[in-house]
Amino acid sequence: LIVDGYNVTKTGYPDLSLEKQRTRLLMGLSNLAARCGAEVTCCFDGAALEGRVPAVSARGVRVLFSKAGETADELIRRLVRAEPTGRPVCVVSSDREVADGVRRSGARPVSAVALVRRLDRA
Repeated sequence: LIVDGYNVTKTGYPDLSLEKQRTRLLMGLSNLAARCGAEVTCCFDGAALEGRVPAVSARGVRVLFSKAGETADELIRRLVRAEPTGRPVCVVSSDREVADGVRRSGARPVSAVALVRRLDRA
């Protein structure tokens, strides 16, 4: 499972600060990873961040920030292309361009709303 972090948080928790959005999402993803046993990677735009972002301990979730000159969308597409052929990969993003791009690479796009609903039920 690869998650477009801010796409999901701005869909589900837009009134929270970015730090609280990240924390809420990562804690939910950690619980999901523990229940399902899935590998979870959450990607955030990081190029425009000033200073270091405090790390949130999210057991079972790999957290990546895009580097300078790269968006989280590009990072996600790169991660999907790096997966072995035939390996099931779901990408959570409501960004149409991301969804179309990962679908062409063999991943299954899932809407941000669907993930937020799933995390809210847990």
